[in-house]
Amino acid sequence: MERDENARCWDGNADAWTKLSRAGYDVYRDFLNTPAFLAMLPDVSGRRGIDIGCGEGSNTRLVAGRGARVIGIDVSPRFVEHALEAERREPIGIEYRVGDAIALPFRDAAFEFAVAFMSLMDVPDHARAIAEAFRVLEPGGFLQFSILHPCTNTRHRRNLRDATGKTFALEVGRYFERTDGHVDEWLFSAAPAEAKQGLPLFRVPTFHRTVAEWMNAIVAAGFAIERVEEPFASDDVVRRCPSLQDTQQAPYFLHVRCRKPR
Repeated sequence: MERDENARCWDGNADAWTKLSRAGYDVYRDFLNTPAFLAMLPDVSGRRGIDIGCGEGSNTRLVAGRGARVIGIDVSPRFVEHALEAERREPIGIEYRVGDAIALPFRDAAFEFAVAFMSLMDVPDHARAIAEAFRVLEPGGFLQFSILHPCTNTRHRRNLRDATGKTFALEVGRYFERTDGHVDEWLFSAAPAEAKQGLPLFRVPTFHRTVAEWMNAIVAAGFAIERVEEPFASDDVVRRCPSLQDTQQAPYFLHVRCRKPR
């Protein structure tokens, strides 16, 4: 899939995605993925940072709330419009721009840190995106990103449940089958029918890569891997949001922090 076509898909997703996620239906993000990401994030107070693939800016605002000076970029102009609208409504000093992760519109060594919440797996060339993050970081800066876990986000995947509806295993296959823009169509499963009514399905291009491809891209860019996490929901989280019980059986997300040598 070409870069322009990928951008058009995300631009078409922006309105429905923003409406449903701001209504609280992105439960894997809100109850697990983002809290785990922020728990792993080093101190960013007073530091210059970039949020790569910022979407409507929800996570950008959380990083800025930790005292960072943040610029959010996204390939979708419509997502950036939603982020700018939130900034105008409640200004906290975030700048948003339209920009492509594989050709960041910034000079070398412009930032002290970079974050990418669940965005790099949606980029056609993950290696170039990681190399671009390396380029715009100053020596000693870090990139922290989260992606769908390559081991479980495969072309064949089936959730195996017991008689009570609880997940006891995840069946996966076709792990080594690379995808380059296969479009999956869906909406957040937590959203009730009335919330989804009249909304178009998300059209999400997928670019599956193996764990080895991700790790090798990080190393090839020049980064040193500093920390890796595979978050899962605690029992307390599952009590509050039962649909996340499946994350206790297999890893859905992979979080990586890597650092540019001084």
